[in-house]
Amino acid sequence: MLYLKPRLLGSVGLDDALLKADKKACVRCGPCGVGEKALYLNSYWLDRRWYVPVSNIQRAYKRVAMSKGGFTGKGIFGAIPYLVVEYGNGEVKQCTFKHEHHVDMMIAEIQRRFPRIKTMSEAAAQKLEEARRAEEARYKKHLSPRAEETLAELRRMQAFLEERPDLATRLAADSKAKRVDQLTNPAYKWAAAAIFAMALVATAYGFHSWMSGTGDSGLYILMAGFSALFFFSSSRVLPTARMNRKAIAAALEKTRTELSEYLASYPGFPLPVRYAHPLTVARMIRSVREGRSETMEDAFEDMKAVLKSLNSSVTVSQAEYDEVVTIKPMFLLENYQ
Repeated sequence: MLYLKPRLLGSVGLDDALLKADKKACVRCGPCGVGEKALYLNSYWLDRRWYVPVSNIQRAYKRVAMSKGGFTGKGIFGAIPYLVVEYGNGEVKQCTFKHEHHVDMMIAEIQRRFPRIKTMSEAAAQKLEEARRAEEARYKKHLSPRAEETLAELRRMQAFLEERPDLATRLAADSKAKRVDQLTNPAYKWAAAAIFAMALVATAYGFHSWMSGTGDSGLYILMAGFSALFFFSSSRVLPTARMNRKAIAAALEKTRTELSEYLASYPGFPLPVRYAHPLTVARMIRSVREGRSETMEDAFEDMKAVLKSLNSSVTVSQAEYDEVVTIKPMFLLENYQ
């Protein structure tokens, strides 16, 4: 594999041999990567073009720029995900990602490998603390012994799942991908493939006409063909080796299998593997603390009922919106069973 030495961000670098080995072994998350010694960040044109040693990083967090209608899921572009890395003496590097779940994967890997690095902006941490205090005000001051016992077990479950944020991130992303695939008419994908093929022909014809000078419209055909190629290459509609029904289902099955193997070290884990996500448990904890349930079974059923009731006509906070869009696809896939 061709090695392109990444350029240093900041004033603290790594030895060349160590850098080369670390970059080759890094976990790739879209255009960036997480190594044992450094984070590898993309430039406008090249993946993993820059690096920042882990020892020089203070924060690494996700930022989402919304287009008009982005919060509601409407609008032309919806959302543009970024990874923001704060390092050195107040220096900042912002990386653009094509797919938001790649940012989530990178954040999860950073949390797993480097717990000291803060994965939330200072402003977001402050807002989260304010939301936590408001939520605390809704909790019952005194719970029954049975509820306290359930709450203790749920907290153990949550802590156990949070030890592997990479598995939780993959479970949410793969579930969402399969849910989107379920809702997508297969005819759209093959129509996109047909248009892509026609774009290839148009591009070839336009290039030939332009180079040979046999047609005045050759350059315009070439430009139109290139535009169509770029559009469908960057879309998630065009079927590819990884973006097809079989591959998506296989990815989800692989993630569930790995999660099941991890859960084997927690005897009698009470949730199905397909729903074993820290946010699922967090919402069950909320059910108990707000006095809506006392047992594990009741908390699970209450959590599902609340989740099912949340749709596009219900107004929620940004924090709850983020929770819902993360875990709801898991339940929709299985019809809440």
